[in-house]
Amino acid sequence: MGSDFADLRVYQAAEALSKVVWDVVVKWDAFAKKTVGEQLVRAVDSVGANIAEAHGRFHYGDRLRFLYYARGSLYESRHWLRQAFRRQLLTAEEVNLLQEQLNSLPIALNNFINSLKSQQSVSTIREDGETYSTDFNLSIS
Repeated sequence: MGSDFADLRVYQAAEALSKVVWDVVVKWDAFAKKTVGEQLVRAVDSVGANIAEAHGRFHYGDRLRFLYYARGSLYESRHWLRQAFRRQLLTAEEVNLLQEQLNSLPIALNNFINSLKSQQSVSTIREDGETYSTDFNLSIS
């Protein structure tokens, strides 16, 4: 891994998503912030935080585990974004902006995980037969 987690493109993408989400949520009314906003911000911030924590871990298994946590937080973020959309807390413009961010981040995160796994000599965490969707469409259907 590189010398600083902030240099990682996947971390920078997570950080950019956090900024966009923060800029959107901070404008909501108090009830929306308290119910959906706090959960959404925490989930989105957790993506970058777990990437950073993975970077600071020594063992490959620990690194992978925290990258899997980051991926889980990304899915949680999608859940809260869908709730915000369904509750009409997001404008069409905000949805489009967030969708741009969400389209590339899961692919970048999976690529980073696969890169780390290819460097590992002995596998400590396995995902036999598992496939993960990278379709983060915010549509209601």
